[in-house]
Amino acid sequence: MNKEKLLKIIENFNEKKILVVGDIILDKSIWGEVSRISPEAPVQVVDVSKESYSPGAAANVANNISALNAEAFMVGIIGNDAAKNILIPKLKNSSIDVDGIFIDTNKPTIQKVRVIGRSQQLLRFDYEKKGYIDDSTENKIFEFILKKINEIDAVIVSDYAKGIITKKLMEKLIGLCNKNNKIIVIDPKPKHKSFYKNSTLITPNHTEAQKMTGNEEEENIDKYVEVMGKKLQQELNSNVLITRGEKGMSLFEKNNEITHIPTYAKEVFDIVGAGDTSVATLTLALVAGATYKEAAVIANHAAGITVGKVGTSIVSIDELKKSIENE
Repeated sequence: MNKEKLLKIIENFNEKKILVVGDIILDKSIWGEVSRISPEAPVQVVDVSKESYSPGAAANVANNISALNAEAFMVGIIGNDAAKNILIPKLKNSSIDVDGIFIDTNKPTIQKVRVIGRSQQLLRFDYEKKGYIDDSTENKIFEFILKKINEIDAVIVSDYAKGIITKKLMEKLIGLCNKNNKIIVIDPKPKHKSFYKNSTLITPNHTEAQKMTGNEEEENIDKYVEVMGKKLQQELNSNVLITRGEKGMSLFEKNNEITHIPTYAKEVFDIVGAGDTSVATLTLALVAGATYKEAAVIANHAAGITVGKVGTSIVSIDELKKSIENE
């Protein structure tokens, strides 16, 4: 593929405006050294050296968009708690628009706390309250998007199945995007498969694709990936990009073209956030003039960079350009 064209597309990321709607999470990492086993129980003792926080899930998608020189509008919910007071300043410091983030007094700000020793994740704690948002919150979210739709270039739905993505909201959102000729890209969850019909593009990983198509028992994913991709593309009337880890990505377009793209990851340290980086880069490439194939190649480079880092991370324009230039 023409490197010069890919680099030109990346240059066009500048000043694009992407609205991200989805489940907002605060990621906390506790870093330390592991050198002994506790005398109290057969568990490792971590000597903590530092703690760090970063935007996770849908907020990580927005963070990646901002890091790639584009403008991100974050839409979702948080709780009225201490975690909110850490997360919102971090988003603002990354120049992310937070006007679409609403406080839901019925839920806490979702947190994932990872304990990391010697660059390996040892344990994770999740703080969350399951259940869908109520009608009032859903209406606030849609009204905000309705006001912004003419200002933005595309919508990303980052669905972690934590409660913000409802069937009614998705029906209205996809209808709004199609009516206004806006790209809508969805990072899906299998339980919400029926919500995504008529979107521009969905980006399941290979496990999610198996669950969404009922091929969970098939061990040979390579043999069945084309069957799954075609099935999803036809059932949802959407383009489909299946991310496949070390095997790269497989693109299924509505014009019946299928493209397999190899991975660009040099070394895999941590897969946390790779899907967020991928969907952010993919969407930016599409609004910057890329074909689906070109966008998938650029996103694959971005994901390859992310898995080479530990913890929730972002990819810069310079890193992305360098990866493409060195391929």
